[in-house]
Amino acid sequence: MELALAFAIDLDNNHGITLLSAGIDGGDGPTNAAGAIVDGLTVSKGRGFGVDAERYLQDNDSYGDFAMTKELLVTGPTGTNVMDLQIVLVNG
Repeated sequence: MELALAFAIDLDNNHGITLLSAGIDGGDGPTNAAGAIVDGLTVSKGRGFGVDAERYLQDNDSYGDFAMTKELLVTGPTGTNVMDLQIVLVNG
């Protein structure tokens, strides 16, 4: 999720790019979320909730940021743990 939050910060206000970043086992660290789905509106959406994305990233609390913006990907345990997955969609 930290990769997704750092990506969202760099992407701030750039439209047409979406990132899904997740662990295929269904969990990222000690959380119930597999990861997050972010785009160019993620950081500004967080600002609307009073969230400072950079502070959350520095505090290693990307989960807290995404819980506020409702961008967590929660799948539940998948029974496999092969790799993490990142997918980037670019709309021209």
